[in-house]
Amino acid sequence: MNAYQERRGHLRQQPATWLVTGVAGFIGSNLLEILLDLGQRVVGLDNFSTGHQHNLDEVEGRVGADAWQRFCFIRGDIRDLETCRKACTGADYVLHQAALGSVPRSIEDPITTNENNISGFLNMLVAARDAKVRRMVYAASSSTYGDHPGLPKVEDRIGNPLSPYAVTKLVNELYASVFARAYGCKTIGLRYFNIFGQRQDPDGAYAAVIPKWFAGLLKGEPVFINGDGETSRDFCFIDNCVQANIMAATADDAAADQVYNVAFGERTSLNELYRLIQERVAERIPAAAGAAPVYRDFRAGDVRHSLADIGKAAQLLGYVPEYSVRSGLDKAADWYLNKFSG
Repeated sequence: MNAYQERRGHLRQQPATWLVTGVAGFIGSNLLEILLDLGQRVVGLDNFSTGHQHNLDEVEGRVGADAWQRFCFIRGDIRDLETCRKACTGADYVLHQAALGSVPRSIEDPITTNENNISGFLNMLVAARDAKVRRMVYAASSSTYGDHPGLPKVEDRIGNPLSPYAVTKLVNELYASVFARAYGCKTIGLRYFNIFGQRQDPDGAYAAVIPKWFAGLLKGEPVFINGDGETSRDFCFIDNCVQANIMAATADDAAADQVYNVAFGERTSLNELYRLIQERVAERIPAAAGAAPVYRDFRAGDVRHSLADIGKAAQLLGYVPEYSVRSGLDKAADWYLNKFSG
């Protein structure tokens, strides 16, 4: 039995109350599902700006009616402090996932990104502080590494931010650090590296590449690759991300007030990623095997390569990712094939 399995067993024996912000989103709904499976009580907060009711409906169907009774949903906005206070009341742990993601969105509309990701984050810190929650775990981002050229990325070496989104995520870390020193708040930031998996939205202008490519190949639509396809990322399956959140929330206090990389620790180029997705779609739809991607200009604000050192998370949180890119795609493929193939 590994550390994560032990921690899950402990939670089953000692249920707690968890607040998940952004609960109707991709990561939030996956956190909700596993927490309810573990017998926990969950309060969810979402304003549906990027989340969806169908994600909550899917979780309800998967966990069953009895588990669903342990979930309380609040429709509200983290930009409203009183809503944050209400959501934090009685919570033992806060998993703060609510944010406006996407580098391009932040370049087009930096003000709204700032309002959600900085003002909203500060509201959550204040509310969690005043509610005396045990630990607030928040979604940080690999975008914080900016233009630092070193690979793999190590937590204590960052560069200059390359987008307004990256600025907001760096400010989150600074605020969390100040709240730890000034108020004794226990926080942990998780720098996500390209999380993917079931319930990740393939629609909209700011959809992540993996669900967008699955949907495009399944529907016979063009699949676009920005640049020459040799840009690389450290893609991390959602179940690894869920593990990191649970391990961070329940880790010893010595692990608190720090940031950690959450990734698999392997670099995959966009060209290779396309081939991996194409192979899985072609098993169901043979015509997809002949579909060629369409290459276009590099995207503003993107870094060329990204790869995480996950040694710190392994040592202090007990984080050991269970899914590689390939095994994660196998699991994600089942969900996308069922959702988008007729």
